[in-house]
Amino acid sequence: MSISLWLTFVAASAVLLIIPGPTILTVISYSISHGRRANLALVAGVALGDSTALFCSLVGLGALLAASALAFTVVKWVGGLYLIYLGIRLFRSGVSLPEPTAAAATPESLWKLFGNTYLVTALNPKGMVFFAAFLPQFLNHDAPLAPQLWTLAITFVVLATLNATLYA
Repeated sequence: MSISLWLTFVAASAVLLIIPGPTILTVISYSISHGRRANLALVAGVALGDSTALFCSLVGLGALLAASALAFTVVKWVGGLYLIYLGIRLFRSGVSLPEPTAAAATPESLWKLFGNTYLVTALNPKGMVFFAAFLPQFLNHDAPLAPQLWTLAITFVVLATLNATLYA
């Protein structure tokens, strides 16, 4: 994978991560309602959740892409159309934040916040489909796939963790 392709992936991922979805709305909600003490648990939940979703996506995607060049092309085009669909839906939807409360985060609730944030991130089927649609756009099918997939996955998790940290 060329550095220019990787930088394009970084830029595209950053743009996509800035737009709040269920994970970021969860982080913002819990951060407002539980204060700064909760932020580490929230960010850790996002990082582990994204890692889990990416791993599940990559296992299936890697097997599919290794099967044939036609499968790679089909996934790439279907993925591109799915991304366009998500963009159109984003422009049509609105975002609202929950009301803040004065509850303080306790050690027990921090684990619950971590678990809830992890589950929201990892078990979001749209996230897994998104990864399967997004990553192939940046792969060179003529080069070994595993190193490319790992590079993109690690890059995305680092960017998602930074994004969650900034929102928290």
